[in-house]
Amino acid sequence: MKPPAPPIEPGRKVWDLPVRITHWLLVIGIAGSYLTHQLGIEYFRYHLWFGYLVVVLAAFRILWGLVGTRHARFSSFIRGPRATWRYAVSFVRGQTHSTPGHNPLGAWMVVLLLAALLAQGITGLFSNDEIFNTGPLYGYISDDLSLALTSWHRRLFDWILIAVVLHVLAVVGHRLFAGHDLVGPMISGRKPAALVAEHEAISSSRLWLATVLLASLVGTISWLVVQAPEPAVFSFE
Repeated sequence: MKPPAPPIEPGRKVWDLPVRITHWLLVIGIAGSYLTHQLGIEYFRYHLWFGYLVVVLAAFRILWGLVGTRHARFSSFIRGPRATWRYAVSFVRGQTHSTPGHNPLGAWMVVLLLAALLAQGITGLFSNDEIFNTGPLYGYISDDLSLALTSWHRRLFDWILIAVVLHVLAVVGHRLFAGHDLVGPMISGRKPAALVAEHEAISSSRLWLATVLLASLVGTISWLVVQAPEPAVFSFE
């Protein structure tokens, strides 16, 4: 009689639910922001809501990188220039090994993208299109400063698009050349048990803390928007 096949391990959890939801909602936020910008000023209202989404999520992920679960924290995956360079050389040679969380190259991409997205979203809140529309926080600053921030808002998006393309290419490259699946774990939260030591797995997503942080960010931004002075230059009549 043929012996029964050994049970397939479901893998060990490395990515908590807040990290995964934030990741995919940021994809939606970036795509939505780009699309509503391309459609013209008639879609400014929707562009604004996607902007709120990006600001809240980027700010949340940065905070979560300080107080979140093990592999979500920056301290667990950011490496110095030497370690990052060694990883890059190993990747080119096809000698890289899978890491429980972000690999050194991916780690710096995460940091740069989050910083750029937060800066992009914040500058958008103060910007104006010099025609009809202004950001919700435009009333807090002068028109000259708003125009300067608007210029940065436009420039940053080009760099973000480049970073996104590089990010996607890196994911594909890891799949083709190193055999590392980076997409599946960001959906399920799990990596194969053979690649993650038992002590490196996480046991909780700490949803209570994520909820408190998210509610605080939404409340703060909502208060700033509600309290913002009315624009002194533009008329919406």
